[in-house]
Amino acid sequence: MNDTITTGPMMTGGGAPGQEPDIAALLARPAEPDVLDRLHRRLQEAAAGEGLLDVAYTVVDTPVGSLLLAATERGLVRVAYDVEDHDKVLQTLSVKISPRILRAPRRLDLARRELDEYFEGRRTGFDLPLDLSLSSGFRRLVQLHLPEIAYGRTETYKDVATIVGNPKAVRAVGTACATNPLPVVVPCHRVLRTDGSLGGYVGGLQAKTTLLELERAA
Repeated sequence: MNDTITTGPMMTGGGAPGQEPDIAALLARPAEPDVLDRLHRRLQEAAAGEGLLDVAYTVVDTPVGSLLLAATERGLVRVAYDVEDHDKVLQTLSVKISPRILRAPRRLDLARRELDEYFEGRRTGFDLPLDLSLSSGFRRLVQLHLPEIAYGRTETYKDVATIVGNPKAVRAVGTACATNPLPVVVPCHRVLRTDGSLGGYVGGLQAKTTLLELERAA
């Protein structure tokens, strides 16, 4: 099968032979899904081949809802919950990283596979490359520590502040967790309040509870 899009006989609204085609009517005709998919794949390949695909993204369904995954050539750069508004997340990525963004699931294959393994209880840590360019300063320092919290274990905001060398920065640790651009993969859900209560979470408390229960059950 070739990639040529056919539109059928060229006719005006009245269909009289020899008249100019009604272009607006032709463009309004719905394209078949397989044609659109084929064109989108060609667009992905062309953009990647010419170095024009700076940020690839896809959306996956998980036990904590739909997650938007975005990656640069360096690695996974963003994981976003539905409640963050995926459209707004993409807009932010276009400003902070590059406007050359395209839905291109292939670049996210490894991330999707590792997330599937995690939610199935077959993975306790993530090995995929990460792009931490959305984090800096103390927030980045905290976020670099988070994967060191063992699977199924938790630390408090105070614990984390002490470990990263600033025991008084408890509130700043909370902010670093709340602004973590890679939730789930960089496990800010493993950080609790000093009294053991959940504290806040970018995906909502139900999502945080689901992740902690998943890890405890493994």
